Amino acid sequence: MGKLTLDRPVIYQIKVPGQLDASWVEWGEGLAITITSEANAPSVTTLTGRLDQAALQGLLRRLYGLGLPLISLQWVERE
Repeated sequence: MGKLTLDRPVIYQIKVPGQLDASWVEWGEGLAITITSEANAPSVTTLTGRLDQAALQGLLRRLYGLGLPLISLQWVERE
């Protein structure tokens, strides 16, 4: 993997508890939503998309504003 910078977008994967609706796809360019649910466990929404640092911070602030704690945030790959 290459060096992270503030201005180059990279692919991130963010997991939060619960089920976010499809309107989140429109929030970010190419943002994909996957909802998983295992037996006897709460649902988890995974947001995956190409974001620069400013867009990532905006998305995290939006999740925080909704009161959604982060399960994980992972840098998947460089653009």
